[in-house]
Amino acid sequence: MTAQTVLRVQINGHPVEVPAPAERILLDLLREDLNLTGTKRGCDLGTCGCCTVLIDGRPTLSCLTLAAMADGRAVTTVEGVSAGPTLHPVQKAFVEHGATQCGFCTPGFVMTAVALLREHPHASREQVMDAISGNLCRCTGYTKIIEAILAARPGSSH
Repeated sequence: MTAQTVLRVQINGHPVEVPAPAERILLDLLREDLNLTGTKRGCDLGTCGCCTVLIDGRPTLSCLTLAAMADGRAVTTVEGVSAGPTLHPVQKAFVEHGATQCGFCTPGFVMTAVALLREHPHASREQVMDAISGNLCRCTGYTKIIEAILAARPGSSH
């Protein structure tokens, strides 16, 4: 039997203590142990971006991150970006601009965009394209995703 360590993590603004074996990846901890299924399992290789979460505000691929690396840190999942029933501006823009089709990749794009706009509120089209370059979508062709992120910028009339 594998020894478990109790991890103390701030998940979506709430302190959580959860036992986890050393080899547990953050994606499985979130989805299986904490029932936060908004974070998607895509490639398990770190190439699709579906599993993107924020650790201390920085986009992180949860499929490549050991859960233990989140110990003592703040993790935000797509479930934690909105303020109660009010959508985050990025989420709202994705809906308004039709930036989702099947929706599978959407949580990863949203998390990447939230981090980008927090750091660069008036990001250019090129900055948006660079930021999302690690996120793959098989449905939309990216145009509506880029438009939605640009529209989510503060004061944007895009």
